[in-house]
Amino acid sequence: MNEPAVSVKSLTKSFSGRRVVDDLSFEVQRGEVFALLGHNGAGKSTTIDLILGLKTPDGGSATILGMDAAKNRKRVFERVGVQLQHTQYQSNITVEEACTEYASLYASPADYPKLLEAFGLSALRNSLVSRLSGGERQKLSVVLTLIGKPEIVFLDELTTGLDVAARREVWKTLKQLKKQGLTIFLTTHYMEEAEALCDRVCIIKSGQKVTEGTIEEVIAASGQKNLEDAYLFFMGEEELL
Repeated sequence: MNEPAVSVKSLTKSFSGRRVVDDLSFEVQRGEVFALLGHNGAGKSTTIDLILGLKTPDGGSATILGMDAAKNRKRVFERVGVQLQHTQYQSNITVEEACTEYASLYASPADYPKLLEAFGLSALRNSLVSRLSGGERQKLSVVLTLIGKPEIVFLDELTTGLDVAARREVWKTLKQLKKQGLTIFLTTHYMEEAEALCDRVCIIKSGQKVTEGTIEEVIAASGQKNLEDAYLFFMGEEELL
């Protein structure tokens, strides 16, 4: 069997005595779209930070493409694209300048004008990033993530703040990228998004895995009719209030 794109084993992390990630284990196979689902504070973003080596775990381990990101930072980030919730940009830089800057980091970058076109941003090439709407910034963050031609991308709450039309536009592009063999690891609040994009999902609550499987498996295990109802079922009564 091929080595998984991401392997997480008994990962644990606490802040100020509160366990944010609690003995979490899962794998992401190459070429699949995998989502980590959970409410705010469930530990999704911290899990991504631990996988990427941006935070140090208290226990357990995580690898990307067989490597520990904290110990192999350069090798990992040559093959991985990352879009995080807390991504910041210079206020006085244009869309084109941001793309050029990112492209300069790679020996063989992707054709960013084509990426801008695919995400409907071509007309904004000369616009200041600070003048973009929230949705336009989100789409730009994905373009920048893809400039390095990554084998796997991490997308944290990618479509938060996008209207329905823009969200579906991003979905369409992600589906095309998946067809090209890209592995996609995402977190999302939108169950419709997970249902539309994902091969498998892992639902976590208070840092612990509640369930994992294909969309169909998770729905079947809950006895519900769709992923949103299944999610609410697995979250328990407090999430239904």
